Amino acid sequence: MSTGVRHAVFFLAVAVSTVVGMGTATALPAVGTAAPDFASKSDSGRNVRLSELRGQVVLINFWASWCGPCRQELPLLNKIYAQYRSAGFMLLAVNVDDNRKDADAMLKRLGLRFPTLFDGGKNVAKLYGVDMMPATLVIDRDGRVRYVHRGYYDGYEKKYEQQVRELLKQ
Repeated sequence: MSTGVRHAVFFLAVAVSTVVGMGTATALPAVGTAAPDFASKSDSGRNVRLSELRGQVVLINFWASWCGPCRQELPLLNKIYAQYRSAGFMLLAVNVDDNRKDADAMLKRLGLRFPTLFDGGKNVAKLYGVDMMPATLVIDRDGRVRYVHRGYYDGYEKKYEQQVRELLKQ
């Protein structure tokens, strides 16, 4: 089975199990709920645990190298990260590619600077009920989901930046 077909099958299975309430998948976390904790190895080799980032505003972005909107969105997220990281903002990009080499090549090509976590087994994506790419959540300093975005459209990065600024002021 080709990589593209495996990706389509995975996300179709997640979507179907979300709709019918079967399997381990659930809908993306609801606004106001605690963000599910997870730990994953980053591209730097360091383990990152979401709960250890309490006190910071965190944007989690699920992406894949085969996702066109992801390729458009990631450089824009890189700018937001560069602008706000010193103010208490962290961006975690969770990559769901089956082959890490595909993700590494895209990261290098785009020159991205934020931490990327590799979720080839889709464990974090399943925990978060990700059913489309990209999926983005903005989490407040207390670890609660404040904003959820499914997909990417031109201008979403302005929403992300406004939401991050708002939460950094709190």
